[in-house]
Amino acid sequence: MVFQVVTTLDGAEVLRRAKWFFAERVPNQAAFPEKEGPTWLALRGQGGEEIVFAVRAEAGTTSVRASTLFFDQALDRFLSTLPAPAEQQA
Repeated sequence: MVFQVVTTLDGAEVLRRAKWFFAERVPNQAAFPEKEGPTWLALRGQGGEEIVFAVRAEAGTTSVRASTLFFDQALDRFLSTLPAPAEQQA
């Protein structure tokens, strides 16, 4: 499944938080960095399943795109923790 959100965080922070979240917050479905670059991250987890992230800066926000076959619920939960642009305009 492919997920896409927009956040006020910069791309490096999104990827840093993803590494921490999948290593520490979901112990029954942990996943760890396998490959990474400045704008992407591939995590490998249980049974060899993976989660792949790509980030792209867009006019003061960051577009985050992520895909997985096994980690749908955990990925959705992680993405819900990222601050959305509307939350910053209060």
